[in-house]
Amino acid sequence: MTINQISIFIENRKNALSELTNVLATHNINIRALSIADTSDFGIARIIVDNVDQVMGALERSHYIVKSTPVIGLEIPDEAGSLNKILKLLADNGRNVEYMYGFTGKKTNSACMIIRTTDIPKTEEILEKAGIQLISQEELKDI
Repeated sequence: MTINQISIFIENRKNALSELTNVLATHNINIRALSIADTSDFGIARIIVDNVDQVMGALERSHYIVKSTPVIGLEIPDEAGSLNKILKLLADNGRNVEYMYGFTGKKTNSACMIIRTTDIPKTEEILEKAGIQLISQEELKDI
């Protein structure tokens, strides 16, 4: 039950991010979640969207280098300690979190996290066994 994240390589220069979001806006693409990491020369924008194929095509036609990567989406209670419990569960089961970022949705009393870990299927199994609510690509529209 993974979500497909799109990683977009962008130059680390003035207006590069607004040019990227302009392409998305022009194609009426709603960004559900966004994370940006940078170095002195380039950045990687990681986005979660409803229609991955449409977005990948639009970005490639606009000459962006893009890659789709499976990640895990979680819906957790919006309360102190919720994330810690999940991270401890993963650590106790030998899972390394490579990166993560959060986003909000329309539902109340919950928070959403995107995580990339070693061995995605094993991580999903651990989380499901612990009763953690995973989010599918299809469910993104309703969150």
